[in-house]
Amino acid sequence: MKQEPLVSLVGVTKKISSKVLVDNVTFDIMPGQIFGFLGPNGAGKTTTIRMMVGLMSITQGDIIIGGYSIRKNYEQAATQIGAIVENPEMYKYLSGYNNLKHFARMMKGITKARIDEVVELVGLGKRIHEKVSTYSLGMRQRLGVAQALLHRPKLLILDEPTNGLDPQGIRELRDYLRRLTQEEGTSVFVSSHLLSEMEQMCDTIGVIRHGKLIDIRRLRTAEGERMYEETAFTVNDVEAAAALLEDIQATARDHQLMVRGDQNMIADINARLVGAGLRVYAIQPVTRSLEDQFMEMTGGESVVD
Repeated sequence: MKQEPLVSLVGVTKKISSKVLVDNVTFDIMPGQIFGFLGPNGAGKTTTIRMMVGLMSITQGDIIIGGYSIRKNYEQAATQIGAIVENPEMYKYLSGYNNLKHFARMMKGITKARIDEVVELVGLGKRIHEKVSTYSLGMRQRLGVAQALLHRPKLLILDEPTNGLDPQGIRELRDYLRRLTQEEGTSVFVSSHLLSEMEQMCDTIGVIRHGKLIDIRRLRTAEGERMYEETAFTVNDVEAAAALLEDIQATARDHQLMVRGDQNMIADINARLVGAGLRVYAIQPVTRSLEDQFMEMTGGESVVD
């Protein structure tokens, strides 16, 4: 049975006066997926996120979350979402724990055990009873993530979640988000300017430029393995190998044969080469970094909003 998307953006457009901020954007986010949203300055990332959480109206199109329309059934759709948009807002004169208690009172069914659980998940156990005014920016970011997770949302939306986090904190957050998707089936929609982190964190990326979605790329397989764009075969006769594989448009590059395909196709190609009497010295997966791909897609524009 085909899996249904948790989130669907369908022809989403945002206009202010004559200016189009987001232009007919359509994509899906599947359950248990980490979806990264990238784009140059002013591309429309934050505008899209604000529409997803109901902070900005949609001019045309719709956003469906958990089967509910943001435009028609906002309250039902909103219960599916946990979010940090820009910087998390907290009462600085209260402790981190009392901030979470205050938020919990606004939601149904959040127990003390659940508060304690998310505190441990984000690594604030030793400081949770101290005032937020004493927290670093990274600690406030972790507290914001804890708050967003309290009601067990199906969709977690994070806008620049690694702001203020040291490398260890970034790694812990990345590992936690991966565990969250695998163990609870939560989908994560994350926008960040740290391309190296997005590459390690995300299953799929969408790239927006001048308000238009210009590309969506899978970075990982359903099993969580890194996807490769091409595979390089090192053979004794590159020209003969290219002629043999002309039907799959294999190309010779730097004394190697470059082909595209999944694991089964790579095995079949290897068998064809060996069967034709060619010697295969090496088979290597090849991929470009997310930064290289992003620069290619956006013409070198900055990723920061």
